[in-house]
Amino acid sequence: MEKRPVGASGLHVSRLGLGTMTWGRDTDEQEAADQLRLFLDAGGNFIDTAAIYGDGDSERVLGGLIEAMAKRDDLVIASKAGISIRGGERKIDNSRKALLSELDRTLTRLEMDYLDIWQVSAWDEDVPLEETLSALDSAVSSGKARYVGVTNFSGWQTSRAVTLQNPLFGKAPISSTQNELSLLNRRCEHEVLAAAKALGFGFFAWSPLGRGVLTGKYRGGMPSDSRGASPHFSSFIEPYLSERSAQIVEAVLVAADGLGLSPIEISIAWVRDLPGVSAALIGARTGAQLKGILTSESIVLPAPVREALDEVTAPTE
Repeated sequence: MEKRPVGASGLHVSRLGLGTMTWGRDTDEQEAADQLRLFLDAGGNFIDTAAIYGDGDSERVLGGLIEAMAKRDDLVIASKAGISIRGGERKIDNSRKALLSELDRTLTRLEMDYLDIWQVSAWDEDVPLEETLSALDSAVSSGKARYVGVTNFSGWQTSRAVTLQNPLFGKAPISSTQNELSLLNRRCEHEVLAAAKALGFGFFAWSPLGRGVLTGKYRGGMPSDSRGASPHFSSFIEPYLSERSAQIVEAVLVAADGLGLSPIEISIAWVRDLPGVSAALIGARTGAQLKGILTSESIVLPAPVREALDEVTAPTE
């Protein structure tokens, strides 16, 4: 699998990254092991998790599997902190205390001494950005993180963080950002992806399959075994079951039929090869699903098809 630099840093990752959001909950340990083996055999090295995934179970499962199946130094392991569920409600806490405490718990769950990339999960309106960034400095200076980044920040928020973390002033630079990007959601292109190219940090695209909707699985209704039917993810999928989304899915299916490819291959190749994208993060519930996704690695979209998809899916707001 092709490796790409993460922005202007010296870190290189496979251009497809393995997401583990469902591990330990909807994806059991055996299925997770099948996924990891398939991904490693395909030449992937970039694996993304988060403290909140399965309330830490994703990290626990991943740590155990890596110890048994791979060499730690061959991998790029990324995790995230700053979001938790308290009393059934989603809470954001980017205070230095909360972030560094979560980092220690993450390393314990993963059974690792360090993360390759440690990321702040979301913007916190209640904590000064300078305090949040000081936690990233501490993580790097202590050796608990090799690189640091942010996720789900807007364009100006990301640019502000990158500017404050100028390495000329002894700061740990923001090496990457992670934002949602797919043919169903291109809102980050104009500012975040443009900033990544201009300022030299890497960009990781999450949910390149439009939360699974671009597979076409929801065209005939709600499959009982889909994420949309899961109590954990139904509200996550619902926004993409609109009429406009349905029109885009049909356009992808037409392109796929014309090229003899699957809608998965079309959708991932489109995101992966956008200028400025370091890696597209792929996630699956089962090993069989992941095997189908990994076939996209060999796909290059013809220019006329990419241009047609660009036009059909151009943001309307």
